[in-house]
Amino acid sequence: MKFLRKKWVLILVVLAAAAVLAAFVLRRGEKVQYFTAKVERGDIRDVVEATGTINAVTTVQVGSQVSGTISDLFADFNSHVKKGQVIARIEPSLFEGALLQARADLENARANLSASNANLEKAKASAYQMQQDYQRTANLAKEGVMSQQQLDLAKANADSAAAQVSAARAAVTQASAQVKQRQAAVEVAQTNLGHTVIKAPIDGTVVARSVDVGQTVAASLQAPTLFTIAQDLTKMQVYAATDESDVGNIKTGQEVTFKVDAFPRDTFKGKVVQVRMNATTVQNVVTYNSVIEFENPQTKLFPGMTAYVTIPIASADNVVKIPNGAMRFKPDLKPEELRALLQKYGFHGPTTEGGEAGTVAAASRRLAGGDQAGGGDERRGGGKAQDVSMVWKLRPDKTLEPARIKTGITDHTTSQLVQVIKGELNEGDELVIGSSSANRQTSTTRPLGQTGGRPPVR
Repeated sequence: MKFLRKKWVLILVVLAAAAVLAAFVLRRGEKVQYFTAKVERGDIRDVVEATGTINAVTTVQVGSQVSGTISDLFADFNSHVKKGQVIARIEPSLFEGALLQARADLENARANLSASNANLEKAKASAYQMQQDYQRTANLAKEGVMSQQQLDLAKANADSAAAQVSAARAAVTQASAQVKQRQAAVEVAQTNLGHTVIKAPIDGTVVARSVDVGQTVAASLQAPTLFTIAQDLTKMQVYAATDESDVGNIKTGQEVTFKVDAFPRDTFKGKVVQVRMNATTVQNVVTYNSVIEFENPQTKLFPGMTAYVTIPIASADNVVKIPNGAMRFKPDLKPEELRALLQKYGFHGPTTEGGEAGTVAAASRRLAGGDQAGGGDERRGGGKAQDVSMVWKLRPDKTLEPARIKTGITDHTTSQLVQVIKGELNEGDELVIGSSSANRQTSTTRPLGQTGGRPPVR
């Protein structure tokens, strides 16, 4: 029994040793694969991309101020109209009847005014007669011929006649006011009848027609829209919705380009004329409308088309370009390996930082900001910290060589190389943008639009 137990223990020890040896051999045989992109020379354009809608510079919605049935249409979609041209008519019979009634009421009011004037003259004559009778009665009463009673009666008649004159004057004034009221009613009826004829308010092109013959329009609360007329389709605008993070870079007068789906091979040019301060918020995304004017002499572009706008912010011609993926790459090395590699090329940065002793991330961050042998701080003078980065060059012997660089503008795929702060970097060098091994992968995924990545280097 003891022999068998010792035998099994020996077998287990041998198997464990074999497993450790196999793992060690496999680990030593594991090779890192690097993905690279070349340092190239070319042009960089930093742009703002936005989507907008094409609109006419002036668009007028033609409506109706009166309700009724459409009896005639004299314009259709795409019709060219002139200012004052009749484009539609509403059935006018009800409005003609209202006008006739208003005119009849006016004539009646004028007749009442004439009668009131006649009554006034009659009252004046009666008052004059009564006043004369009173004077004669008063003279005779002084001589004792007339009694006091007769004198009082004559005075009362004279006063009553004077009151009737005042009443007649008031009636004349009232009749005159009624004439003016009826005259106003006639003008309103005439205006309503005139509104049954719809005329074009501007020269332009009909881009929308919302009614048909026989359709009833109701203008009780608001004027219904019958037509939409664009004034001049040879000069148009794009309302581009620009993100709040980009609107600060857009200035009035900037030249822009845009494309539309209808003409995918054509590029159209315009100019920013206004950045509107009225913000639009959709799902916590804030945008501002940038108004872009452009010429449309052949009227190829129509209102409502979607425009894909490119607004240039900065440009650099014939410069050395660094792939953005290379600036995000961090080598998957042990702390001591990274330290030795950095020291080999003259980077003598600290190896501890706030509890991240010897980590690759800590060393890379410290070296991106400055190292003991790397000279002055390149961020001085208003530069941004993210302008200084560490990149890793793949040498012919498949080893890595670090370089500390300062970049300028970017098109979000590549960035302009402004200065090599430390190390050596030349056009045509291969920069590592990612790496992978059999058990793990360390890669900053290729930058958006990066199609020039090299195949894995073994």
